Amino acid sequence: MYINSIPDWIQYLLKRYTWKGPSSAAQPKVYLTFDDGPHPEITPWVLEQLEHYDAKATFFCIGKNVIEYPEVYAQMLQKGHRPGNHSHTHLKGKKTKNNLYLKDVAQAQQFINSNLFRPPYGSIKRTQAKLLSAKGFEVILWTLIPGDWDRSVSPQKCLENIVFHLQPGHILVLHDSEKARINMEYVLPRLLQHCKNKGWELATLP
Repeated sequence: MYINSIPDWIQYLLKRYTWKGPSSAAQPKVYLTFDDGPHPEITPWVLEQLEHYDAKATFFCIGKNVIEYPEVYAQMLQKGHRPGNHSHTHLKGKKTKNNLYLKDVAQAQQFINSNLFRPPYGSIKRTQAKLLSAKGFEVILWTLIPGDWDRSVSPQKCLENIVFHLQPGHILVLHDSEKARINMEYVLPRLLQHCKNKGWELATLP
């Protein structure tokens, strides 16, 4: 169970986390993020789509995937996108002891040079977040998660979830992973065209 668009009251109650990025009427921005990569086929395809639309994104990478596909990770950096830490083995924070969780994040950090951290599944204990913040990490969640990985959500419904809710300043989550491939590959070019039509810049998280 997940909520496509996170209500403002939840964002307010959990304001220790980052839910939105900076935007203005004069310079409207949307923050597209990808979780779970890099993937040897899907991530390069994503990079091509972004380049075609002159768009930038933030990639929350899994450490073990960076080790396995270093050339794809390097390509992402070379094209001007920003990396983020998504842990080393995709642990669920609320089911993991704090010391093991922080160790997993630190292991990923050896290969991903970033102060941005997104907890896998959005699952993180308050104590884990405090410990990571003390180490200089900014915990990034999202405003909008359309369910591209969810096989019960059609590609068309996934796109509808985005177009209906997306506004400047929003942080949007997609996945450059095998599980999300069908929906994400349908959604991404249409999303990029939608933002272009609206005059919204797709930017990396600051």
